[in-house]
Amino acid sequence: MSRADLRRRLPVPLRQHWKPLTAGLAGVAVALTVLGDVTIRPYSTSTAAVTDEERITEDVEGTVDLFDTTVDHELVLSYSQDDYDRMLDAYFTEGEKEWMTADITIDGTTIESAAIRLKGNSTLSSLVDDREGSATQGERAPGGLGGMSGGQMPGGGGEMPQVPGGGGEMPQMPGGGGGRGPGGGFAGTGLALSTQEPENLPLLVSFDENRPGRAYQGMTELAIRPASAAAESSLNEAVALELTKRSGQPTQDYAYTTYAVNDRPATTRLVVQNPDPQYAAALEGDGVLYKVESTSSFTYQGDDQTAYADDFTQVNLRGSHDLQPIVSFLEWLDGASDEEFAQELDQWVDVGSFATYLATQDVLGNMDTISGPGRNAYLYHDLGTGLISVVSWDLNLALGGMSLPGTGGGPGDGDGSARPGAPGGAALPALPEGVELPEGARPGAPGGGRGPEAMGGNALVTRFEASADLSALVDAAIAELRAEWLDSGQAGRVVEEVASRVPATDAVDQATIDADAQAVMSRLAGDDAP
Repeated sequence: MSRADLRRRLPVPLRQHWKPLTAGLAGVAVALTVLGDVTIRPYSTSTAAVTDEERITEDVEGTVDLFDTTVDHELVLSYSQDDYDRMLDAYFTEGEKEWMTADITIDGTTIESAAIRLKGNSTLSSLVDDREGSATQGERAPGGLGGMSGGQMPGGGGEMPQVPGGGGEMPQMPGGGGGRGPGGGFAGTGLALSTQEPENLPLLVSFDENRPGRAYQGMTELAIRPASAAAESSLNEAVALELTKRSGQPTQDYAYTTYAVNDRPATTRLVVQNPDPQYAAALEGDGVLYKVESTSSFTYQGDDQTAYADDFTQVNLRGSHDLQPIVSFLEWLDGASDEEFAQELDQWVDVGSFATYLATQDVLGNMDTISGPGRNAYLYHDLGTGLISVVSWDLNLALGGMSLPGTGGGPGDGDGSARPGAPGGAALPALPEGVELPEGARPGAPGGGRGPEAMGGNALVTRFEASADLSALVDAAIAELRAEWLDSGQAGRVVEEVASRVPATDAVDQATIDADAQAVMSRLAGDDAP
């Protein structure tokens, strides 16, 4: 066969454009030869708010806005017991939070074949398998605060201290909970959860897991929040969300609803918008949102982004952007001297926003922050300014949900004692004689003990508060927030307003709601501080 015959067998477009194609292949070969093992970091200049894969194609309107505070809301969940058992078996035996199919009815509108799974870390650590005949009957859920399982301190802090005389348990934490259960975790909220009471479990609802592109009122996910030791009505979390919103900081929308699961009695529940690509697109500016995982060490682990799979999850713009801005920041944070940190931080982080974030968690008495055991936070990288800011998340331990040292307002001594005026400011009980924390784990953090170092820690928070100039920004922001919320009387009005929206049920009656409101206000004002 002649060369001409071979050429005629090639597709016409290939015959017409063989020269540029050959040149391109030659260029690739040269690049591979010259660059060799050089790591190429991809950067994208795209400013699309939502990628095609993240775009909503079916938006269920519903009857009323779920976050309309002027109307009552009702949520009903239905699923098969077999699916429920399989989900629980996966969690108790493998520690996996698997999805199961369920129908969800919101204010009269039913979304069929939605998906639900267990959600949370510190809260779920108190879950006990009460299913008769199950392989894990009587066992407590695996894991615990920030992956504090198997007797290990979070963040690679070594073994948990042992109490002399045996037992191997830490002292009881304020507000109940405390000791390690059979699963090796900690009961973070002081509430006992049972598999026989599914209406009390924290769940994540996904509208698009089983049907890509589907949303409910623009949301692809919704979090059904648990109660806390501070408030059976979850009033502490709702008030914390409302105050954060009114201070102008990014937060999440929320709503109160009556809530029933299958044929179980109805109860009162708080539901909260779960950050998804649409949520990220609605934040101020144009940027990429990353969730800080409870297993995150917040440390530089090299340029390979796959090494950070347990540290961060990208929420939006997947495919056009990646984790590189966070990796580059961690590399700088790891290598910067104290002087460089203080002088150059504003090139990486929105310093004013971060100081306000720390001050907000301080006044709210929230110990489970970006530096807490659950590492509860999102990072937002603004593509316009190039700066990183922190978005608060999961405030169910605010305002007395759990009180640990250094979670209140006003300067502290860094000795683990509660700070004056701290809401819910009970300190951890003194360790028994002979017990020592592992090296590097301290009851209070530098710069006033705002961060619960013994329960988590975060290099950015620690170094920020260790700098006199930067820590002064936090102190100033604390004073501003206390003046805005407390001195003005706004906090009292917010507590009263939010409490009026809580629906009374047999499980959470009006007397409980009233008592929760009084307790939350007292913690805000610091009236119950020791």
